[in-house]
Amino acid sequence: MKVVAINGSPRKEGNTYHALKIVCEQLEAKGIETEIIQVGIKNVKACTACGMCAKNRDEKCVIKNDPVNDWIQVLKQADGILLGSPVHYAALGAGMKSFLDRVFYVSGVNGNLFRHKVGASLAAVRRSGGLPTFNEMNNYLNYTEMMIPTSNYWNVIHGTSPGEVHQDEEGIQIMRVLGKNMAYLLQLMEYGKGKIEAPPVEKKTFTNFIR
Repeated sequence: MKVVAINGSPRKEGNTYHALKIVCEQLEAKGIETEIIQVGIKNVKACTACGMCAKNRDEKCVIKNDPVNDWIQVLKQADGILLGSPVHYAALGAGMKSFLDRVFYVSGVNGNLFRHKVGASLAAVRRSGGLPTFNEMNNYLNYTEMMIPTSNYWNVIHGTSPGEVHQDEEGIQIMRVLGKNMAYLLQLMEYGKGKIEAPPVEKKTFTNFIR
């Protein structure tokens, strides 16, 4: 089994990276392979709402001058996805938002590529905005019918200078428990394959409130 972790921070080894590493260490202790993809250091273009990925349905975004399409295929092959973001103005970092919008839109219009994968998210923050950022990422996981493990508190860890999160004892425990629970859920999902029938995909119903 393998979990791909997304570092949405423009600091390659900042506090988001350190938080992801704490979770990954628990996964690796259970024999689960991990890989961290550095998204935040790349120039990821924002979704243009062109709708071509829904028309083409080739598992690709039509924007070709960044690594997003390569990352989609890496995530498609993973058993679990771990999202990590810093907090910018009490919200997701811009690069991470662009990445999530495009990747999850492509997934959704191509038969829901990430459905029933195990997915979790975490936020690294100096002071405020951790919960809104955590909730923003969870919106993508929920919409995609991913299986979400929990921790013993909301998945937010605090620090300013790179590595400072290691002084947040409660935050470290939250990340550690998240890693253990994510490993446990992955193992349960693997054990259940061929034994428990997954619910069939329902055709999406779209409504609005304009009559």
